[in-house]
Amino acid sequence: MKKISVITINYNNVSGLKQTMDSVLGQTYNDIEYIVVDGGSNDGSKELIEQRGSALSYWVSEKDEGIYDAMNKGISKTTGEYLLFINSGDRIYEKTTIENVIPFLKGTEIVYGNLKIEENGQLKDGYMPDAITLSQMMNDTLWHPVSFIKRELFLKYGNYNTQYKICGDYDFFFKTIISEKVTTKHINQFIAVFDLKGMSSDAKNVPIIKAEKEMIQRSYLSAKEIEDFNASQKKSKSSFFKRWFQ
Repeated sequence: MKKISVITINYNNVSGLKQTMDSVLGQTYNDIEYIVVDGGSNDGSKELIEQRGSALSYWVSEKDEGIYDAMNKGISKTTGEYLLFINSGDRIYEKTTIENVIPFLKGTEIVYGNLKIEENGQLKDGYMPDAITLSQMMNDTLWHPVSFIKRELFLKYGNYNTQYKICGDYDFFFKTIISEKVTTKHINQFIAVFDLKGMSSDAKNVPIIKAEKEMIQRSYLSAKEIEDFNASQKKSKSSFFKRWFQ
């Protein structure tokens, strides 16, 4: 059996953490290494984690330097072949989700699926494209909670860059997929339910996200490459600017 490492980070979101942990601990697949990294919460999160500690492979509750510092702490404790990040408030879609994905984890470096987006109690379907191209990354991203990432990629290319407050995973995907051209595979399965109340969906964070993404793009592309890309997008009136939800 392939060991899958699931990492959940949390800070003062005990209700969200409970549903996240329920979704992971309720999986039908047996070889899951579950790691929970809490940022020193004072809302009962630590007590919840302690209550379920025997079901966890590792957990810690202590102050951190942000979400990617917390994720990196989790990565350092993993031993699984693939890593899946499910933050508190989000959840794995169905009890059989990981079991259903296992047959597709045959060496491809990043295997990704689709996402359910939860807003005001309603679920919308979010679909990832079959290929993660430059256009996809320039205008959107690869959604983190639907991505099974080979652990060896973090050993080879480094962990998440903690200089980014919100877009550390975007940086990692841009580096590995666009710059280093690691192998990817899209599977037409829903992997996770994404809670729109999270940091990346907060309207006040839009300027931060825009600035960080532009900084990341400039770190991997030349000014001419960015200029040429923007010109080609304008000329073709690319449909990549649309988010495809049903």
